Amino acid sequence: MSGFRMPHEAGVQARTWMGWPAPADTFGLGEAEAAEAVTAWTNVANAVVGFQPVTMLVPAGHVAEARRRLSAAVEIAEAPLDDGWLRDSGPTFVHDETGAVAAVDWRFNGWGQQTGFRWDQDQHTARRIAERAGVQLVPSPIVNEGGGIHVDGRGTVLATRSVQLDRSATRTPRRMTSSGSSRAPSGWSV
Repeated sequence: MSGFRMPHEAGVQARTWMGWPAPADTFGLGEAEAAEAVTAWTNVANAVVGFQPVTMLVPAGHVAEARRRLSAAVEIAEAPLDDGWLRDSGPTFVHDETGAVAAVDWRFNGWGQQTGFRWDQDQHTARRIAERAGVQLVPSPIVNEGGGIHVDGRGTVLATRSVQLDRSATRTPRRMTSSGSSRAPSGWSV
């Protein structure tokens, strides 16, 4: 696993991947808040698809509602989900030395194995997306949430303390900036 580059997230994108806001505490408590989450997600997907393709992963029990609420231009991909936060559970797209796209499969563990959250399906989301996109899957040895890091594409990584340090007693700010186990895998650039 070497020679991959993570581009700046504001760079050119080929597609937006989203996950249907499956019933979960992260989308509020009760039917009213869940309905607000669905409205927000569909509004975002319907707006973005005017600029680039959008694929929405949707659990089987919600496909009919998704078809009613999403623009016909939004691709619906039936897939099991525990939660719709693909920013955390989905892959991070990178480029190899030839420019080909690959998908990093971070070891997602339900936001630090928090009680009350399930991730038995979400831990497979990166693989499912990579298969659907037809790109190489790059397994990562690092437990991470994609939303816990940001890069500028020129070597700078911003990492959130709550994601990178609170998950393990062995991760300290000093180890994160030294040769500790939390560095990017050998051969990667960010």
